[in-house]
Amino acid sequence: MTEDQSSTIAFLADPATHGLKNPVDTIETHISVIVLAGDRAYKMKKALKLPYVDFSTAAIREEACRKEIALNGETAPGLYLGVRRITRASDGSLEFDGSGPLVDTAIEMVRFGQELLFDRMAVAGRLTPELMSAAAHMIAVYHSKAPVVSTGGGAENIAAVLDINDAGFATSHVFDPAAVAELGEAFRSKLGRHAALLDRRALAGRVRRCHGDLHLRNICLLDGQPCLFDCIEFNAQIATIDVLYDLAFLLMDLWYRGFPDLANLVTNRYFDETGDEDGFCLLPFLMAIRAAVRAHVTATQAEEPGQDTGRLTKESKSYFDLAHALLEDRPARLIAIGGLSGSGKTTVADRLAARVGAPAGARIIESDRIRKALHGVSADTRLPASAYSPDVSRKVYQEMARRAELILAQGGSAVADAVFDDPLKRALIETAAANTGVDFLGIWLDADPALLLQRVRDRKGGQSDADANVLAGQLARNPANITWRHVDASMPLEDILAAILRG
Repeated sequence: MTEDQSSTIAFLADPATHGLKNPVDTIETHISVIVLAGDRAYKMKKALKLPYVDFSTAAIREEACRKEIALNGETAPGLYLGVRRITRASDGSLEFDGSGPLVDTAIEMVRFGQELLFDRMAVAGRLTPELMSAAAHMIAVYHSKAPVVSTGGGAENIAAVLDINDAGFATSHVFDPAAVAELGEAFRSKLGRHAALLDRRALAGRVRRCHGDLHLRNICLLDGQPCLFDCIEFNAQIATIDVLYDLAFLLMDLWYRGFPDLANLVTNRYFDETGDEDGFCLLPFLMAIRAAVRAHVTATQAEEPGQDTGRLTKESKSYFDLAHALLEDRPARLIAIGGLSGSGKTTVADRLAARVGAPAGARIIESDRIRKALHGVSADTRLPASAYSPDVSRKVYQEMARRAELILAQGGSAVADAVFDDPLKRALIETAAANTGVDFLGIWLDADPALLLQRVRDRKGGQSDADANVLAGQLARNPANITWRHVDASMPLEDILAAILRG
């Protein structure tokens, strides 16, 4: 940070600048300084030049501020208020929007409580499944509207990201060069494996002008809804990426912070909305790249004056280790969860998926959601009895098997959730595993009819339409000769999961 910028920050941090008497708060990131003053926030770019960002002149920083407001207007309407030019007055003092020469620029924003940032909410234990489902929906909609970029291939796009990472690691002394080179080789080996798929995705319009920095700290809760802000404005290349690489930052962030269940939930809700099944196998690789990005960015920040070097160095190394771990190959597998209505299949599948396969866990292939999607309605919309005819149900189970085989064939794992009381339906999902040479485990959740009836009657909301009459019909059919492993559905959930994962 230059001497001129130190005086500019002092100007922004002076309560008198904002007509206040109480002290203001200052937050610093690796490329920005944010001053919180009253009901406003002022964000200023640091005067620096790194391999992935150039804020070296006041004119460049002003242009970056204007781009940031333009790009964030759609996802965060009302949050960004405008650009404030900081100019030099005739007496040498600084002022907002004067007629004197430009010294620097700040973005003026509506101030919101820091406790509404998703990273703070994560620490406080306030990120609920409902909130993260809403975030997944918000991101899916955002990606559907993001401009498609047709220049270059998908593999070439990711190769450019890896080149930026190499240059980023070179800006600090935190990591051993040999370890960085080893990680780079591992990344490029994986890139070679996924190159054809990445190129097909680019041709299909999956490379778009995305957010580029989609982690928890750049999502906030405004008016009770998740709001995405602070996208990458300073480097179009960094933000012109496969939509799944954009999503991968949030998934990595959740995984790193110890929220694998939420990472898996976001993954599945996003894929439920987008149907982007062919890219599911890319997630561990893309999450690993995001961990490497965080590693070198944090390492660079650790070497800046006035930083908590010890803490930042430790943090950067933990991201580096995570990148290595995410690149490790893990065998694909398919687990099918069957049982009558009220046996808890969906609850078990939702909690099991984060513990199966590579991060961010397994793809959940759920009959209720597929049935609703085939009818063009949301998962919580009740369907008429005709939607459960044998012909429709056969299509649902065939679609489940098709999706499972697609995911398994590319190295991903899946958890299939359905009643599976018919041997032909069980055979369909078993064949998906056999066709791809993947290990299969079939689980049948056993429960007393009285318990099933109580659970069905107590059920509130959700995607299942099953009621007491549906359960009665299932019991009357009396499914027998089920060779899948039987698990007592009356046990506590953690005991059920342990019984499934034992082998």
